Amino acid sequence: MMIPGVGKITAQRIVEFRMTNGKFKSVEELGNVKGIGLKKLEKIRPFVKAE
Repeated sequence: MMIPGVGKITAQRIVEFRMTNGKFKSVEELGNVKGIGLKKLEKIRPFVKAE
């Protein structure tokens, strides 16, 4: 929720996605989370990284 554009519901969806699928291998995988489309992904890209 500390990332601009990511609220409580989206943050919970990210956590649930990780619990089901494991760590993100790339930032682009965030696009698989419900509520994160191309526009939101590009907006949050500077604030996230995948390892």
